[in-house]
This record gives sequence, C-alpha cells and structure tokens, in this order.
Amino acid sequence: MSKQRIAVIDYGMGNLHSAASALRHVAPDAEVLVTADKAAIASADRVVFPGVGAIRDCVGEIRRLGFDKAVAQEMESGKPVLCICIGMQALMQRSEENGGVDCLGHFQGSVEFFSSNPQFQAARDEGSSSGEHLKVPHMGWNQVQHAIDHPLWQGIENGGRFYFVHSYYVQPQDESLVAGRAHYGIDFCVALAQKNVFAAQFHPEKSHSNGLQLLSNFVRWNGQF
Repeated sequence: MSKQRIAVIDYGMGNLHSAASALRHVAPDAEVLVTADKAAIASADRVVFPGVGAIRDCVGEIRRLGFDKAVAQEMESGKPVLCICIGMQALMQRSEENGGVDCLGHFQGSVEFFSSNPQFQAARDEGSSSGEHLKVPHMGWNQVQHAIDHPLWQGIENGGRFYFVHSYYVQPQDESLVAGRAHYGIDFCVALAQKNVFAAQFHPEKSHSNGLQLLSNFVRWNGQF
C-alpha cells in the first residue's frame, strides 16, 4: 500500500515548515511535501494552504505563481483541503488590509479589521476602564466554540483553546459556512467549512494538543461531512 501524500503549498509566504513538522508528527507514515510543484500538489491525497504576513503580498504571490488556479482546482477536486490563517482570509472576496485588496473570491464575504468594528472599539474602551486590554493584533490563546458538528472537531472539547496571531477576521455572507467562533471584544468567525474544505484562522501547528488533534483528524478525514 502506497504512502498517503500530503502537500503543503509553498508560494513563499507561510508557516510552511512548522505546519509540515506538525503533520509529520501526527502522520509519521505519510509523505509530507512542502512544494511549489503544481503536479505534486495535484497528485497529493490532501492539501494544506497556509499563509502568514500581509494579504496584498500573499495574494500577489499566489496569483503571480498561478496558485490561484491550483487552489481552485484542489477545492473542486473533492480531496481534503485545509487552509490556515491567511490561507483562510485569501478565500474571501476582499480584505480591508493594505487599503483594500481583492482576494481569491471562493467565498462571499470580507476580511475586516478588528479596530474598524464599532462594537470592538466600545469593548476596548470599556475594557480599558476596567483594566482589561484588547490589543490588536489578537495574539495568544482563545477558546473556540464549535458552530457545527464537523469531523475536524472530533476529540476536541467545545470551547477548547487554540493559538491566534491576527489583526483581521473573516466575515462570510453565508452564516452556514461558519464552523467555529471565538470572542475577542466581538464574536467572530474563526473556522469555515464547505464540502471538502476546512479553513481556520488559528494556527493548529502552534496549538499543542488541540491543534495536533485537529491535524490528526484532517489526516484521517475523507473530505465529507
């Protein structure tokens, strides 16, 4: 029986090796490739689409290297696809970051700045008077509430903690896509799910036991729910 192949897309902007190391930890018998080879990505059994940094640079590199088409093909292939952090934000139509950036447009909705939200500003002002400081970026551990029953939540307690580093959050138009939520001044979407695609704002590879459990679930997932 051949080894399972997991491709981590390398477009020059991402938490590639930490994600790959975590995947190798939960799937020691799998072949985990950090690759920019579109043929290798297409032939993989499952695909991880990571990303860190500024959205303009990330989307620019994705388009320049032709990974916009490759990501679209993988999302339509039926194989399991996991998107992480900027990889999740890039799936939306547009981001407020960098003065406004058109993203890949796979999902209807936007990526919004915490500090642009009046409710967040009010919560930050109220917190300042009580000694609680809501800083941007949102960085550190936060509880994630499951919005749906999804295979990637298996074995993870509802309200389990994951690690975040971000200043912008996803606001999908279709609420049925929301797989997880967290609270940081406001309630916001931290995970999206549609068919064979699961996307997370948090970093599973930095989230210790809960993150490893989610990656282990991804390695076993058949892409359906």
